[in-house]
Amino acid sequence: MKKLITLFLALLLVFSASALAEGKIGVAMPTQDLQRWNQDGANMKAQLEAAGYEVILTYSSNDVARQVSDLENMILNEVDVLVVASIDGSALDTVLSQAKEEGIPIIAYDRLLTKTEAVDYYATFDNYMVGTIQGTYIKERFDLDNVTEPLTIELFAGSPDDNNAYYFFNGAWDVLKPYIDAGKLVVKSGQTDFETIAILGWGSDDAQARMDNLLTAYYSDGVAPDIVLSPNDSLALGIVNSLKAAGFSLEEFPVITGQDCDVANTKNIIAGYQAMSVFKDTRTLASKVVEMVDAIMKGAEVPVNDTTTYDNGVKVVPSFLCEPVFADVNNYEELLIESGYYTPDQLAG
Repeated sequence: MKKLITLFLALLLVFSASALAEGKIGVAMPTQDLQRWNQDGANMKAQLEAAGYEVILTYSSNDVARQVSDLENMILNEVDVLVVASIDGSALDTVLSQAKEEGIPIIAYDRLLTKTEAVDYYATFDNYMVGTIQGTYIKERFDLDNVTEPLTIELFAGSPDDNNAYYFFNGAWDVLKPYIDAGKLVVKSGQTDFETIAILGWGSDDAQARMDNLLTAYYSDGVAPDIVLSPNDSLALGIVNSLKAAGFSLEEFPVITGQDCDVANTKNIIAGYQAMSVFKDTRTLASKVVEMVDAIMKGAEVPVNDTTTYDNGVKVVPSFLCEPVFADVNNYEELLIESGYYTPDQLAG
């Protein structure tokens, strides 16, 4: 009997090992300079390896030429699937076309690959919803439907070479514009067009410099704006640094939005310097991409839930959109600590 049990267990182990997927997956991330991309890359690699795949993971230091080289090397290494979080979504057509010629399916990760036929799927969070969450937070925080005195607001947008930046801004703008038109929100600088308020490369220093200029030119009376719409946490950091350097106390700080729930920003939320941050759990997105890779490798139907929204200028890319939520001082423990995304020590101090 013991021999039969031993044999059964051995066969079970063999079956389990054989059930693991086989294949090589290339994962190209844009940079390690932002915390979120480190987490995205690590989560992706861990989940793909747990599924049995070999993973080539690269970070390209926000250098397009380097990302092209990284992708060329992955093609030479005969990867079976490419997962690409681009630096500039419009700059990779040549190398992506090489991959397509080699029969390598391509999944755009969080940033849409534009102006190319050579992209098969797109996995991201609902980026328009990110903006609507930020706009709705402002609307509800100030009860804009019933406000009687005008509030001041300044607007920031993300990098023009990142397709997502337009969705973030449009989502928030569609919520806030009626209140600007009604005079309930006043943009003292008058700067509302995307090109003027965009921060190339999502740089914190550039956001700080723009906020410095806004404070000098339009808020020299020493009264900060009531609200600053920031599309993500790297810009929010620069905005907070600018306000601190200008001498504004915590009590004088505007309501500042963000996205990504980076450690530094979550600490600012706890301290009161930032009001909220849209939380996009990278574990969820990584898990969905693993499902998509698995389906591709097995010749099964790839899971998508949107086939109309994401037109990259050449084609509409079948997409899977995960749903974001937001964290603030009232729920960050549940969303970020109790879920295991961060430990209490990471957010202490």
